[in-house]
Amino acid sequence: MMAVDFGASSGRAVTGHFDGERLSIQEVHRFANEPVQLGDRLHWDFLRLFHELKQGMVKAKQQLGRTPASIAVDTWGVDYGLVDPKGQLVGNPGHYRDLRSEPAMREALKLIPEADLYARTGIQSSSINTVYQLLAEEQLSFGQNAGDWRMLFMPDLFHYYLSGVMASEYTIASTSGLLDPVKRDWNIPVMETLSLPPSLFNPIIMPGTRVGELRPDICAELSVDGMPVIAASGHDTAAAVASIPAEASRYAFISSGTWSLMGIELDEPILTERSRQLLFSNEGGAEGKIRLLKNIMGLWLLQECRRTWAMEGYQLGYAELTEMAEHAPRNSSYIDAGDAVFLPPGNMPQRIQEYCRATGQPVPQSRPEIVRCILESLAFKYRQTLGEIEELTGERLEHIHMVGGGIQNRLLCQLTASVTGKTVIAGPVEATSIGNLMMQAKAHGEVHNLAEIRQVVRQSFPPETYLPQDADEWEERYRKYHQLLVRH
Repeated sequence: MMAVDFGASSGRAVTGHFDGERLSIQEVHRFANEPVQLGDRLHWDFLRLFHELKQGMVKAKQQLGRTPASIAVDTWGVDYGLVDPKGQLVGNPGHYRDLRSEPAMREALKLIPEADLYARTGIQSSSINTVYQLLAEEQLSFGQNAGDWRMLFMPDLFHYYLSGVMASEYTIASTSGLLDPVKRDWNIPVMETLSLPPSLFNPIIMPGTRVGELRPDICAELSVDGMPVIAASGHDTAAAVASIPAEASRYAFISSGTWSLMGIELDEPILTERSRQLLFSNEGGAEGKIRLLKNIMGLWLLQECRRTWAMEGYQLGYAELTEMAEHAPRNSSYIDAGDAVFLPPGNMPQRIQEYCRATGQPVPQSRPEIVRCILESLAFKYRQTLGEIEELTGERLEHIHMVGGGIQNRLLCQLTASVTGKTVIAGPVEATSIGNLMMQAKAHGEVHNLAEIRQVVRQSFPPETYLPQDADEWEERYRKYHQLLVRH
């Protein structure tokens, strides 16, 4: 099997072998994913990315000595491509950081109030959402025969050009702000209110569905055999959550990387006004699950600090930065990792210092102090979010599963356990690719449900456990952090 994981800055192709009990994986191709500014628009370079996907297929065959048993693509959420009646791509897909959709969002919320839209779709309003991007799409407004076009989310777009079959996979469609989270299908009344033609959208299919077969022309071009194209879990976070090696039925999760996606897996959405006020979204998961989650800034803060310091002549690896922070005094200044001031790129150390100064806190000066401030603040944000999850669900959770590349920062994992007072179970690192591959295995009938998938992951990639430490001290420090949030 072959998983192709497109992140917002890089992509890779990974092969997986499942022997019935354990999964083994190997990366065969890695490449950059850099957006392209063209005039006043920011685009994804889909043609280059499709080329890299094909290079991954060739390398996978070389590594395996045969064509993989199947292929599935996962990507980030919300973005899409438009396809005309002849199957041609109508321009390169827009990038979610492109600013074109902000005016469209303001106009849409005049037609459907924000609270009403949340109650009907379960998704927090943000200008990056697909619904607002489509309303801002000039080609839809002014293009000839636009009524015959189709919209395909990024993983579905790759699957279409691999197989020739159009469909919208549930987990990626759920990020759009256009899905009914109860029915798990398109919300036609919302589309009609916003004058978005339902004909633009394709049928919803569930994760683990076989879309079609690899097109004969691609087989000939790459000298590979035919293979199934599978819609595993098209949204990368949904794929990561599918790979959580959980045994308990209830737990919080953190998919940790550039962003931290923290939430809980539910059978049904929570669409209350309180959920909206707390900035939670209801996104789709494997087996029709709902991922009630919040998007937290994550290790973006540390990545931007590292980039700024590199420009100043200090080339520091993440392991070195974390070790410096581990030996620094415990922090006395905190930032809110949900504050939009930290969202844009730029001089992150300076912005952290300015935030601390503006909120009347001691200003961290050294690099170890700044890194310590970031990591402790993230752990406090996780505790705050955990409390909100418990409030919304009425459940007390004893475990937090952390997956993704961010768990390589062992200090952050330990801080999360100590600050929250919960047992943290960390792993696997390669959660997204593993979830993608195991959903393919499910499509092949080699596993039958999420419980079996998670058992395989536990056996194949044993997680690491972190227990809380110094509970009384962290309780007092969290109280000070919470007072800071209330004041500001």
